[in-house]
Amino acid sequence: MSTSPEAQPIDATDLERLRRCVDLAREALEDGDEPFGSLLVDADGAVRFEDRNRVSGGDATRHPEFEIARWAAENMTPGERESATVYTSGEHCPMCSAAHAWVGLGRIVYATSSAQLGEWMTEWGVAPGPVAPLPITRVAPGIPVSGPAPELADEVKELQRRLVRRRDGA
Repeated sequence: MSTSPEAQPIDATDLERLRRCVDLAREALEDGDEPFGSLLVDADGAVRFEDRNRVSGGDATRHPEFEIARWAAENMTPGERESATVYTSGEHCPMCSAAHAWVGLGRIVYATSSAQLGEWMTEWGVAPGPVAPLPITRVAPGIPVSGPAPELADEVKELQRRLVRRRDGA
């Protein structure tokens, strides 16, 4: 088994792209969905694909990171995928981590971690989901991963809090 590549620090360009992911997460929440958003950026820095959560229709696999993997497999060469970066408002779940690895995408940069989300949900009395919140590096150890971005934690936490309040009818 390979070991995880060393994480690169999050720079100003990464932070700008993560802010777009948070905007997409806000858009998802405002449309009645869960607040997650993601971008796929190629080696030249062009955004090739972006999406947000779309699980409210009943398909729990409609995560933006999974959609990115599908899109990349159909529209990019293996070399383009390997040199691409995925930005996301929340760390990939195990399903999305596996999809990312199986299609051969490159670096992942996330705003908030699964551990942070778990802590927030515990704080708000929300039961754990049906899938263990494994870190990306446990599911796909060969992928370079950067995150979280402390600058965005409060904003993402507030989006998640709004989702919980909406589910609770508050």
